[in-house]
Formats: sequence, structure tokens, C-alpha cells
Amino acid sequence: MPKLADEGRYIASESSFYRVLKAARQLKHRDKAKSARTVIKPKALIASGPNQIYSWDITYLPTQVHGIFLYLYLVMDIYSRKVVGWQVYDTESSALAADLMTDICHREGVQRQQVTLHSDNGSPMKGATLLATLHVLGVIPSFSRPSVSNDNPYSESLFRTLKYRPEYPEGVFANLHGARNWVRWFVDWYNNEHLHSAIRFVTPAQRHAGRDTDILARRAYVYREAKARHPQRWSGDIRNWKPVGDVHLNPANDTTEIKINKAA
Repeated sequence: MPKLADEGRYIASESSFYRVLKAARQLKHRDKAKSARTVIKPKALIASGPNQIYSWDITYLPTQVHGIFLYLYLVMDIYSRKVVGWQVYDTESSALAADLMTDICHREGVQRQQVTLHSDNGSPMKGATLLATLHVLGVIPSFSRPSVSNDNPYSESLFRTLKYRPEYPEGVFANLHGARNWVRWFVDWYNNEHLHSAIRFVTPAQRHAGRDTDILARRAYVYREAKARHPQRWSGDIRNWKPVGDVHLNPANDTTEIKINKAA
């Protein structure tokens, strides 16, 4: 239409042209890029207790050789935030992930169809060996949408906590042994000492074992007693020390689908 106008010609409005094209079925995707495809959001999952939904991922750990990395496999329970299993290897492998999940299921006493394991779409996560092992264990796989990192927020948050610790090695890890020792220390601190803000400042190990209810009840008692002694210091109710309830992964009230365009 702009070219016609430059020639001093007006035939019809843009909307009229589109109506004609639509009637002639000329509005289909025509360029070299693949058509936009609809990607449905993963099924909303709810954990009402420990050992129901696990989230896992792999993150790079830098070494002294530029471009060479170690790989931290980390599995957490989203209800308790406890790290239920981890390992550091010098390669990414579906078989190694399968060994880790087998060990976790045995240690946690996981029964068939009890746990859903959520991850992104990396090749180790969708490898045939891991998927076959999950089938044998009775663990249900769940995957994020392609190129959508916030479908796996719990693992992303955990890796951020790990890498922003003041004790995180400056620059690089010297070797595989050193990396494993450091991650062992971090997991012990995270599970048993870290007062996690998302679960009312109890440790992941306490919530995983069901001890958070009594701990939070004692805190509430201390606060109520303090308020009774000095009510003038309180403008409202005491701090909320009720245990955190269900934990949601990909809650259904979010947008349920997105469009992804990829070049041919």
C-alpha cells in the first residue's frame, strides 16, 4: 500500500486486502522460518509432603583448564527443599544420572508411583538409560517446556544459593576430589544448618523429617508470651509461624501455553 500511495494510487484499505487474501487462503505461513508452535505448559504438580516431587538439574563447575568443566548433578525435594542426592562427575551422562536416582530411591525408601522427577530438556534428562531406570523404579518423569527455564525454578534457585555462598571457590575447582569435598560441605550446611526463608526459617532436613511443626509451634509460643508481657510493643498479631502448606510446581493459574518460533 505505501508503494501504491507513492504512485498516487489508492485501491483499498489494508484490512480490505487482508480480507481478500484470507478468502483466497493466502495468509498462511510463507517465509523460511518454521511456523510458530504452541508449547503446552507442564502439568501443575502439588507436593503435600516429602518424597513426592523431586527437581533435578546439572550445573557446570569450572576447572583450572579453560573450557573444561566438572558437572554437578543435584536432586532436591521441592516440599522440604532438602537435597536428597548429588554427585560431581567429569561428564554429563544419562547413565550416571540413572545411578544417582537409583541410590536416592533406595535411601529414601521411595515406592513405585510415589515420586515425580521434574527436570529441563537436557540430553542427560531425556536419555534412554535414565528413562528406562525411572520406569523400573516407578518414578514419573516430568519436563519443562523447551527454552523456558522458570518451569524448573527450584533447581535454578538452589544453584544460585550454591554459587553465591561466600565459601564458593574463587575462580575454579582444582580437581574432581576438591569439587566433591566442597559440594559435600555445602549440602551438609544447606540441609542441616540453613534456615530457609521459604519454609518459615527451618532447615530442609527438619521439614523433610516432619519436625518443623513442633519447632514453629514453640516459636509461636515464645512470641505470644513476649506480646503478653509487653503488649504496647505490638501493633498487630505476632509473626506468622504456621507451617508452610502444599508446594506447587508450575501452578495452573499461570499462563498455560506459549509460542516458540525457531529458524529453519
